Amino acid sequence: MEWISNVIGVLFEWIQQLGYFGIMLGLMIEVIPSEIVLAYGGYLVHLKTINFVGAVFFGVVGGVVAQLFIYWIGRYGGRPILEKFGKYILIQKKHIDVSEAWFLKYGPGVIFTARFIPVARHAISIPAGMAKMPVSKFLLLTTLAVIPWTVLFVYLGMLLGENWKHIDEKAGAYIMPILLVALALLVVYLLVKWFGTSRKKGELE
Repeated sequence: MEWISNVIGVLFEWIQQLGYFGIMLGLMIEVIPSEIVLAYGGYLVHLKTINFVGAVFFGVVGGVVAQLFIYWIGRYGGRPILEKFGKYILIQKKHIDVSEAWFLKYGPGVIFTARFIPVARHAISIPAGMAKMPVSKFLLLTTLAVIPWTVLFVYLGMLLGENWKHIDEKAGAYIMPILLVALALLVVYLLVKWFGTSRKKGELE
């Protein structure tokens, strides 16, 4: 709709004017997908309005704070609140269903891996909050995932320059290798978890 395009246009102007803080706030508000905000940040690096390190730093901070906000909603508001208002932060009921199923099946370790999967990337913070996952562990896993995501999209936005809006086409070739590495780490996590559980059972017997 036209009004949405107008709002997004205003937000991009706002991000450009505020520079680093614009990137951070743009990610925290979650009105525009994070990859778009970060790619635009890369474009600003291309224009030499800001520098790469600063864009990445504030991008990471904004990305982590945004997920912490969703975590707190899950922890204190629960699923009903998110099902009702989640659409305003780009989260739909089906995303909640998938992320909750993954969290229950794979445990806290999925917080890292799911950050690279479009369907559950944002919503995975919800079951973490509902399960009252320790904040320190949540922040650690979230930060470890947000860093490579932020670096990738700021870098690609910088490379694309004036063509930064084509970020989806450019990013596809990079997302799959990152996802495979993330899945490999999840498998290692599950094996370590399974080995530890089996060992404890053996000691009890």
